[in-house]
Amino acid sequence: MISWARPHIRRLSSSTSGRMTVIQRNTRLREMIKTGHLGDARSLFDSMPCRDEISWTTLISGYVGARHIAEAFALFSIMRVQPTLRVDHFVLRLLLKACTLDRNPNLGESVHGYAIKMGDANSLYVGSALLDMYTKADRIELGYRIFYEMPLKNVISWTALINGLISCGHCREAVSCFAEMCKSEVQCNGHTFAIILKACADLGALSCGREIHTQIIKKGFDASSFVANSLATMYNKCRKPDNAVELLERIAAHDVVSWTTIITTYIQMGMEESAFEAFLRMKRSDASPDEYTYGAVISACASLARTKCGEQVHAQVLRKGLLNSLAVANSIISMYSKLGQLSSALTIFHEITKRDIVSWNTIVAGYSQEGYGNEAFELLSWIRIEGLMPTESTLAVVLTVCGNMAILKQGMQLHALVLSLGLELAPTIQSALINMYAKCGSIKEASKIFDATTNYDIVVWTTMINGYAEHGYSHEAIDLFEKLASVGLRPDPVTYIGVLTACSHAGLIDLGFNYFDSMSREQRISPSREHYGCMIDLLCRAGRLDEAEHMIKRMPHEHNDVVWSTLLRACKINGDVDRGRRIAENILDLDPNCAGTHIALANVYSAKERWTDAAEIRKMMKSKGVTKEPGWSWIMVKDCVSTFVAGDQSHLHSEELYDVLNFLCSEETSVQDVVSLMYDTED
Repeated sequence: MISWARPHIRRLSSSTSGRMTVIQRNTRLREMIKTGHLGDARSLFDSMPCRDEISWTTLISGYVGARHIAEAFALFSIMRVQPTLRVDHFVLRLLLKACTLDRNPNLGESVHGYAIKMGDANSLYVGSALLDMYTKADRIELGYRIFYEMPLKNVISWTALINGLISCGHCREAVSCFAEMCKSEVQCNGHTFAIILKACADLGALSCGREIHTQIIKKGFDASSFVANSLATMYNKCRKPDNAVELLERIAAHDVVSWTTIITTYIQMGMEESAFEAFLRMKRSDASPDEYTYGAVISACASLARTKCGEQVHAQVLRKGLLNSLAVANSIISMYSKLGQLSSALTIFHEITKRDIVSWNTIVAGYSQEGYGNEAFELLSWIRIEGLMPTESTLAVVLTVCGNMAILKQGMQLHALVLSLGLELAPTIQSALINMYAKCGSIKEASKIFDATTNYDIVVWTTMINGYAEHGYSHEAIDLFEKLASVGLRPDPVTYIGVLTACSHAGLIDLGFNYFDSMSREQRISPSREHYGCMIDLLCRAGRLDEAEHMIKRMPHEHNDVVWSTLLRACKINGDVDRGRRIAENILDLDPNCAGTHIALANVYSAKERWTDAAEIRKMMKSKGVTKEPGWSWIMVKDCVSTFVAGDQSHLHSEELYDVLNFLCSEETSVQDVVSLMYDTED
């Protein structure tokens, strides 16, 4: 709705109407529109005793700029019947731009017909605007026809064609068009180079991007921050972030876009420390961070687990008044969620007046990652109450919660929701469903989901391989791994963890080592600590403790208590007391108060019936104040999750529960060895 002029504007216009010329009024009209006072501008326009073409064009431009498309066309309808006025190509270009912004090519066709009638359809300005409108509406053939019918073509018309093709996803055609432009006598400008670099980025065409980079250097556009930013984006998307950073760091005067690109590139490279240092350098420069900069820096704070830095950046956002930006607010919610501060995340979430689906996704993911399944489900219900449709990522996160909590009933309900929304073919959803069913113990259902997949996605295949491996279906996991090459997929590091786990459970030592060696030899994947952990587990299960210990000592990663604990448990199974004591000492050097290690060593002694040594370990634990954190169990009854630990009496119906438990115990026909129960506690 148009806001009409305020009283003081009316008085000013009426009192000065006799003295102001048309030129002065047009100047004032432009100033009002430029400062955002569109209603006041309309009031001044209506009060003008004499209006020329500039007056009408200026106000139409204001309406188009504010995306008030209906008002712009209403004004044009009045203008074109004025006998003393002529609608020129500037007005037609504005109207075509309005149709492009409104994604209304049908209305644009009417303007096109009017332009033909007026004889302006083939002019550079109108032709370029028509070209831009039709190509962005994916009417490529019509766009080409208009382009080739233009008697004169300049850099604007060529760039409009290339930009339109890219906006519709026809990047290869855009590159061909750019090559044709280079053969003509028309010279590219910085805007053309920036646009064609986007096509290279979307295609991942590194060699083409490098050729264009050479042209940019030859023509002297490499000093432009606008072009340099586009080059950096191209190198980033082509997986050459080091080239992007090197390019941007050489720019003499950085603007906010180049600084933000540097920061985001460092984050993509996993160099969050460098990203934060770049942000501090930016603060010392003349460039002022915008919402995109803060979004990236907040992400770095979360990755670095720097709560204080995150809170300081949050304070800067508040001072600059940028919390109204959804992108920034969502980043802050995500940061606090990842740092385990859900109360702070929820506070920001409630402060957002207009939440989008990303806001909901972020808070749902935060609760899910912290294991608050009930709250995640409640938030998912609120998403639907708010009239929003949960996205793939939201459903995938909550499905993961169902898998982690082994609540099959709720997982099946989500599966039904996925089917009703038509998202069952999305790879993200397929992998989440397979993971959920596998972790809930329904490997057959997981297999059905996998068999129904129509697209080949390495994440989906990896999830199924891991599901088979975790359930002891080692041969099925290995068979699936062997089929990867036949469907054109390459295993990633997570895929190798799955197949190595399968080899470990099946005792296939030689095959496991073959896969382990092929990681670096064939796939150029450097084995991580997790891969070494799988191999150590493989050797331990086979009773080859010497080789396992040797592998731990020569692995290129820092030793942690996980790999040593694997070997320590194997010492208990194999009755290797001396090695067990030595391994326990190594772990206690890393973590002197590790309760699990003390208990595992006591169990090693218990397995060899060295009760005195086992008792000494437990006595040592008591003197050091080391206690084992109790393991929690849970069960869902009538959509309510009940959690409990050994000896727990906090449940509302604990008395009845213990009555049933005592009854079950009284029916036991055998009594376990009390001494063994005391000293052979599960670690």
